[in-house]
Order: sequence, then structure tokens, then C-alpha cells
Amino acid sequence: MLERLRRSWVEQLGGLGEKYFILDTKPLPVLGLKRDKRHSDFAGNATPGWCAAREMRYFGYKLVMLSTWHGIPISYDIVPANTDERIAAECVLETVNSSHIYADKGFISTDWQLAIARRTGNRIWTLKRDNQHLQHSPTLKRFISRVRQRVEGVFHEIQNTGRNPERLLNKTVDGFCVHIAAKIASHTLRLLLRRHFGIDVLTFQSQPI
Repeated sequence: MLERLRRSWVEQLGGLGEKYFILDTKPLPVLGLKRDKRHSDFAGNATPGWCAAREMRYFGYKLVMLSTWHGIPISYDIVPANTDERIAAECVLETVNSSHIYADKGFISTDWQLAIARRTGNRIWTLKRDNQHLQHSPTLKRFISRVRQRVEGVFHEIQNTGRNPERLLNKTVDGFCVHIAAKIASHTLRLLLRRHFGIDVLTFQSQPI
């Protein structure tokens, strides 16, 4: 039900008509890395993982999300923390086509990007690693870097809508998934109220429309 509501709000926000998107992942810890997990509902479902951006080992899941430049979440998925980011992204990339998608270095792979382009028509843009022979122009590098900063703002807003998703403290897989769905739906509703009614949900003050 939450997801049906969220998708209707995305449609009202015009997110489905966009052709430029941002792709990224976020760690979602559910239990302490050293804690005994044998009797937990997450055992056999969540996994140990590594977040390179934060140099953090954790036990839980990975949130992969495709959003517009304006922060509207188009689609998302929750996968075990040890899932390769490119495999994790394939499901959400099926929701758009013939678009330009900006992602971080975790999505570097010429073969994978070409396969995505053949299947969906989507063009994946990432910064190059320093040791790669072919490099982007300085102008394109700066542009991708600026675009990449936008996704941090999206995750920051989702994190500040209700309880931090890294500290949900759920006891079951179902409860955890419902909480994540509720947070992303709440974030989308917040964008809708801000755009159409000029209401800032965090302060409940009217803003210029």
C-alpha cells in the first residue's frame, strides 16, 4: 500500500518524465557485526558487507536507489550487504529507459554498462579510476562530480525524515522492510507537499510556492 501511494506521488511530481537520474547505494546495518546472529530473524538473510565510501564494515543490507536530480526517489531495492552494486542496481534500472544515469565508481565496468545500454537504452556515467587509460575531459569530470553531490542530499533528507535508517532497531525482516518503505514514501510525500502546497513538513511552515 505504501509503495502504491509513493508511486502515485512520484507521478504527480513528474518524476516519470525525467531523463536524467542519480544512482547510488547506502549501507543499512541491522545488527552489530560481532553480535551472535543465530537466533535473529536476520540470520540467513542479511549479510556482512563493506561500505568503501565510509570505510565501514557492517552486518545488514544495502539500499540501492535511483532518484531524479531534484531528489525524487523513482525506484529502490534492498539487497544483502555483500551484493555487488552493479547486480543490485539492475532491478531499479529496469524502471527507466533511454536515460542518462550518473553513478559513483562502484558502477564502473565497461561490459556491464554496455549490457545495460543494450537492454534498457540507459547510459551510465561514472568518474574514471586514476589508472584507467581513457579518461573523461576535465569539464565532464567536474560536471559528474557536481551531479554526484546531489545524491548525498537525497540520502540526507531521507535520513532526517523520521528515525535514521541506520538505527531502526527492528527485530524482524518484515518490520525492517516496512520501515524503509515508510521512510521513502514519507520523503516523497514531503516533496509533494513542498512543491504543490508550499509546506515544509519539518517545520510545518508555509513556504513560497
